[in-house]
Amino acid sequence: MNGADTAFVLISAALVMLMTPGLAFFYGGMVRVKSALNMLMMSFISLGIVSVLWVLYGYSLAFGDDIGAGLLGNFDHIGLKGISPETLTGGKDGIPVLAFALFQLMFAVITPALMSGALADRVKFSAWALFITLWVTVVYFPIAHWVWQPDGWLAQLKVIDFAGGTAVHINAGIGGLAAVLVVGKRIGFTKDPMRPHSLPLVMLGAGLLWFGWFGFNAGSALAANGTAATMAFNTQVATGAAMLGWLVYERIKHGAFTTLGAASGAVAGLVAITPSGAAVNAFGALLIGVVAGAVCSWAVGLKFKLGFDDSLDVVGVHLVGGVIGTLLVGVLAVNGVGGAVQLGRQAVGAFSVLAYSFTVSWFLAKLVDKLVGFRASEDDEVSGLDQALHAETAYDFSAVGGAPAHRSAAPAPSAAEQQPPAPNSKKVDA
Repeated sequence: MNGADTAFVLISAALVMLMTPGLAFFYGGMVRVKSALNMLMMSFISLGIVSVLWVLYGYSLAFGDDIGAGLLGNFDHIGLKGISPETLTGGKDGIPVLAFALFQLMFAVITPALMSGALADRVKFSAWALFITLWVTVVYFPIAHWVWQPDGWLAQLKVIDFAGGTAVHINAGIGGLAAVLVVGKRIGFTKDPMRPHSLPLVMLGAGLLWFGWFGFNAGSALAANGTAATMAFNTQVATGAAMLGWLVYERIKHGAFTTLGAASGAVAGLVAITPSGAAVNAFGALLIGVVAGAVCSWAVGLKFKLGFDDSLDVVGVHLVGGVIGTLLVGVLAVNGVGGAVQLGRQAVGAFSVLAYSFTVSWFLAKLVDKLVGFRASEDDEVSGLDQALHAETAYDFSAVGGAPAHRSAAPAPSAAEQQPPAPNSKKVDA
């Protein structure tokens, strides 16, 4: 066992785990206050559901030996059968398979959580839990096998997706769109104000995502080496460039530099550099970031033109950013990797994942809607999902407007103290 690489992967796994609560804060601050807790829970529940499924069969379907045609893993590792603490990857100088499985589990957790932002404010929590159970089983696990298992058909095609542009971001973005088309628009969409209730929470969430993304991207090297260093450096510079690109476009288009734009631009850059960062140099990372920031800022407005209600811009940021990063590998990759042939491979990878995920996600959303009803009731949606579905509220306003505590605790004034002073009387300091 390589101890340094093992420690690096375990720390990276912990960083990726932190991204899911970071995403919960990012999304939670963007919704209206009446459904803030529901938004947090839609991310957090993925940590529970996917962790259990990963042990039962998820790891085996994603990273088991191929059953044929590069489409799916076999069932040899059901319940992690055949994997012990001594089982290593990469022969005698590797890391424990359990460390690799933990790292990949965190990817499987955050991918369905990303979709939740598209459906904010309007779905039943129980229906959402059922949907992501089905979705990771028949969408995420197979696509992860295509992309990252050496026998997967996209891996065999030599599609470059270092850390999840296709399997995570394109997959979640288009899956969220498919579910939105089934569930429908929020009540009052384009008519009522639906502003973020807490921009500080949004910025906190974006900061946690940015921090955790170093584990997400650099950790995908699975070793403490130069590739990890390249990926970490490119992650930083692309994210910074994307934030600037978004803000400049926003200032030109809308006349202001917003905190929401800064946070969203940073996430767009993180998304776009995810598939490509290990194959480009620092200048390429800057270019990917600027393009992703500006284009994603433009893309979030498509929902109003095309009429779909993607509540928190999952399509505009994750789908569009994922496609940009995946395709630009073919243009900007260095060391003889890029070129027209590679661009064609990247296009096959991006659009095959897009087509499969959209089709299956749409049918799964329809199935859930038929079985249990996907959408919350109109009364619950209007009054807020927090109280209706979770019997809680994000903030306690019960004492707002009451007398300050120090006043209520003070003794009542005496009768003499309540009398007005006599005319011409002099005030005497006690």
